[in-house]
Amino acid sequence: MKVVVVGGVAGGMSAAARLRRLDEAAEIVVLERDDYVSFANCGLPYHIGGDIEDREALLLQTPESLRASLDLDVRRGHEVFELDRTARTVRVRDRLHGEIYTEDYDNLILATGATPLLPPLPGVDNPRIRTLRNIPDMDAIISILDSGVRSAVVVGGGYIGLEMVEALVHRGVDVTLVEASDQVMTALDREMARQLEDHLTSHGVTVLLGRRAQAFADGGAGRIEVDLGDEQVTADLVVLAIGVKPTSELARSAGLAVAQSGAVIVDGQMRTSDPSIFAVGDSVQVTDTVTGEPVVVPLAGPANRQGRVAADAIAGRVGSVYTSTQGTGIVKVFDLTAGMTGVNERTLIRLGRDYRKVHVHPNGHASYYPGTHAMHMKVLFDGSDGRLLGGQVVGVDGVDKRIDVLAVAIRAEMTIEDLEHLELAYAPPYGSAKDPINMAGFVGGNLMRSDVDLWYAEEWPELPAGVVLLDVRSPAEHAEWSIPGSLLIPHKQLRERLDEIPRGATVYTYCRSGFRSYLAQRILVQNGWTDAKTLAGGELTFRAVHPDGSSGWAQYPVVSYAEEELAARRPAHTR
Repeated sequence: MKVVVVGGVAGGMSAAARLRRLDEAAEIVVLERDDYVSFANCGLPYHIGGDIEDREALLLQTPESLRASLDLDVRRGHEVFELDRTARTVRVRDRLHGEIYTEDYDNLILATGATPLLPPLPGVDNPRIRTLRNIPDMDAIISILDSGVRSAVVVGGGYIGLEMVEALVHRGVDVTLVEASDQVMTALDREMARQLEDHLTSHGVTVLLGRRAQAFADGGAGRIEVDLGDEQVTADLVVLAIGVKPTSELARSAGLAVAQSGAVIVDGQMRTSDPSIFAVGDSVQVTDTVTGEPVVVPLAGPANRQGRVAADAIAGRVGSVYTSTQGTGIVKVFDLTAGMTGVNERTLIRLGRDYRKVHVHPNGHASYYPGTHAMHMKVLFDGSDGRLLGGQVVGVDGVDKRIDVLAVAIRAEMTIEDLEHLELAYAPPYGSAKDPINMAGFVGGNLMRSDVDLWYAEEWPELPAGVVLLDVRSPAEHAEWSIPGSLLIPHKQLRERLDEIPRGATVYTYCRSGFRSYLAQRILVQNGWTDAKTLAGGELTFRAVHPDGSSGWAQYPVVSYAEEELAARRPAHTR
């Protein structure tokens, strides 16, 4: 059996390596058009920024090492430009020697990846306007930076854009981030992304939202003028990070089924509309785990698993199936980390799904062990049966652990109440006896069982007429910041001051993180106020939804039984 793999890196090399482990006799040829067949493309921004000092650390395998360890025939600089499905051959151009030859196959795996979007704008061909997708892209950006770059514009606030912003700031560059949407990181919901935007600004980054680059022009002295319509920004370097598109021209020209998005359509074994041709990685269409919709998700993890499934199918292992992609991701933005999995709230609203949500602000690890901060965790679940639909976490420490637990829980079709019962590793440097995942489960479980009733920051200022807005924090906290029109009764005084609240009134309580207001809500309900609610996520979530110049990110730990004391002791710059 002869198998030809078109493209290397995550999907292609995973398929080739897996197939060799399953079939020692197979002839496996890998045709990679670029000079690097196996490299850590997710590490490129970190080498630019200096976190990864050794460039060679990004080069995972070479044709020589792959031949020695796996007996793979890996050919760099060999571009496949034509596919003949009837003859089962591909036409290949050796880019180094200029030769063209034909390679036959029994099975073909297309791992052609994706191409950075390059908008058709005037001046976009300026050599100081770069994208970042591979090693040569990285080398070109570093070469420009080494020539004396002082300022840069990054267009696009997704994974690559945010990582490049941090990398450039680490190199002492003055950075402007331009994003067409009204937020960075659109996989997050707006209030979660706002914390990243505040943090970017605190590190000197100029963040321009709802703005599009409309043209590029010569700014003189080798600089580039970026036209944003109502203003122009001039910089020494522009990095375009506005997304990618599937590289599917070879599949389309061969008559394989391709979706409107440009992605190759495959079945559960990664087989295309031609049974002898498979496709994996960033160029294929997959199924969303939560919604069941067809989507394109260009992430390395799914590409690796798809490569394994294709190899299994070729080797005759019919039980191996790629089911879906849920879009689990994580990004570092200076001191903050943001993780997401499943769907966000905007998607659920678009689909008209019945859902509920909780916001919690637990610490990354035990508050009494140094070095922790409060994180912001948002969990979305089905309104009828509690099945988990999505999760988002923004914080300093422990974000990766919690988003991974949520990712597994979604894949296992667990419910919000199941999170209450998870037994997770605990020691003070790593977590708490009540893990943040458990805390989300406690709040969500209370909500499902009607043990608590929540109101949400999005409801303000259009609250129902006659609502009593009750602040149960301390007088000092109230004096520092409060929701306009709120009545102050600290939660420890509430039982003695119930007569200050009109009987029969609808009462919306709030505190800093949601714990004291939950206690207040329980006191009210059990004393005859049948319509009492507590603000989901408290002040911290409210200020992320309704910024007033201060971040919703909790810059010091949350301790439910000692919030007043911590608020009184915290430094003035965090208020």
